[in-house]
Amino acid sequence: MIEVGIVMGSNSDWEVMQHAARVLKSFGIACETRVVSAHRTPDLLFQYAEEAAPRGLKAIIAGAGGAAHLPGMLAAKTHVPVLGVPVPSKYLRGEDSLLSIVQMPKGIPVATFAIGEAGAANAALFAVAMLAATRPELAEQLVAFRKQQEETVLAMTLPEVE
Repeated sequence: MIEVGIVMGSNSDWEVMQHAARVLKSFGIACETRVVSAHRTPDLLFQYAEEAAPRGLKAIIAGAGGAAHLPGMLAAKTHVPVLGVPVPSKYLRGEDSLLSIVQMPKGIPVATFAIGEAGAANAALFAVAMLAATRPELAEQLVAFRKQQEETVLAMTLPEVE
């Protein structure tokens, strides 16, 4: 069963959002990926949000650039947790997207992550952590992932100064 939805405002956002899909896949979490535009397909956005919980989604990772209304509008229409990923924009490097997502009004939360690839990957890891709260086997995978990160850093060396 699909547990996490990954949505984005345009297929041009896939370059960033594929990092969320890859992380979820590496943990064996079934996800779906869709283009859902807040501005160009508002009816689809509302339908997606309203059907998320009945379809069994446990989280929605929403990537958006520019005005970045997608995560907030989804959050307004569903009680499924929405994890917002600001996608870098051509003119303002994603700072506009970040501010649009993070400045949600009180009462309609969107968990907001870093701009770009790191944000997409971390949103997926956050979804993994949420699911791991009730799935011990997933919690073990997450602990192993973190241990692997630690070992990678501990094995790093720096070149000698000449």
